[in-house]
Amino acid sequence: MSDIEREVRACAERAQDAAADLAPLSRAVKDEALLAMADALSAEAESIVRANTEDVERARAGGVSEAMIDRLTLTADRVGAIADAVRAIAELPDPVGEVVRGTVLPNGLELRQIRVPLGVIGIIYEGRPNVTADAAALCLKSGNAALLRGSSSAYSSNTRIVEVLRGALAKAGLPLDAVQLVPGSGRDSAQALMRARGLVDVLIPRGGGSLIQTVVRESTVPVIETGEGNCHVYVDSAADLDMALAIAVNSKTQRLSTCNTAETLLVHAEVADAFLPRAIAALRELGVTLHGDERVRAHDDAVVAATEEDWRTEYLSADLAVKVVDSLDDAVAHIRRYSTSHTEAIVTDSQAAARWFVSRVDSAAVMVNASTRFTDGGEFGFGAEIGISNQKLHARGPMGLQEMTSTKYVVTGEGHLR
Repeated sequence: MSDIEREVRACAERAQDAAADLAPLSRAVKDEALLAMADALSAEAESIVRANTEDVERARAGGVSEAMIDRLTLTADRVGAIADAVRAIAELPDPVGEVVRGTVLPNGLELRQIRVPLGVIGIIYEGRPNVTADAAALCLKSGNAALLRGSSSAYSSNTRIVEVLRGALAKAGLPLDAVQLVPGSGRDSAQALMRARGLVDVLIPRGGGSLIQTVVRESTVPVIETGEGNCHVYVDSAADLDMALAIAVNSKTQRLSTCNTAETLLVHAEVADAFLPRAIAALRELGVTLHGDERVRAHDDAVVAATEEDWRTEYLSADLAVKVVDSLDDAVAHIRRYSTSHTEAIVTDSQAAARWFVSRVDSAAVMVNASTRFTDGGEFGFGAEIGISNQKLHARGPMGLQEMTSTKYVVTGEGHLR
């Protein structure tokens, strides 16, 4: 066992002890700690921005794109928004202890299934330092200890944010090790966290497809897959074309770098001649590069010829794959082949077509006459999310506080014997 692996496992052992102390805490105690964390973030905004400046300077020197630098950068206002997000989490209902179902069995035993924390949650994420505070707050509210492994690009920012959060925990009388930054910034520390089976209850990767698949392949700890979104918008033959244009443009351009942004536009052949010229013009005006099949390119030869890879790509950029399909079934078949099971949308005035699409498309969220950008914990009314799961076990779709719990059965008898 390497030194870094020993350090990571020791960190996880401390998190286990902290998780045991967090599990029975009342909502009032947890909320008080969350508010203390938020106040500390606000008070230490200057030192957090100063640490972040080190990360930004390293990123620029390393030739990192301006889009990625923007995601990395913290300002006083952004730190204030992070603190406000922690306060908002304090206002959410506490899922721990909620009775999922209960009954009295014929033999008189009282049976209750209640929500309990997962325990120790490891989170591996890329260069967004706001995730450090969000994840810590969500874990604390749901009674879990957080092991945070951010990217090396945000190491100074993450280190300072965790120092501030732990200081607030100490003042609130909660265990410091409820929030820990995983030691090290190299690949070996992430690998050690992935191999800490028995010490870490679940790993949640947040980032691009490469990060997610690496964690899935290499982890011996159970993983909740989140985030990878090759999302589709299908314009049906019965669509209101004005609505379809607005939804397609919003789904693609409202924000380019999120997992719920549309990456492929499918258009029924019966409306292609009426719809595609308008869509091409509107999207191009907003700076989107279109990658189309032959029937799309027939409307505009400036459209880039689409390859097989385009149908599979989560661009996270101002690019959109576009294809003409001959039927609803063809659209569904395309989605089932290339989708990452995140979010798909149909635009149609036909209830029959909508029902068919919803029943045949197997994704975490299916939109009918609405933008893919609505797949979000805040938009769904959950208040906050740790990520969006596109797998089927335990949690699917936006993961709010309830999805960060498991359950256990409490059985109460009066000397019952079997």
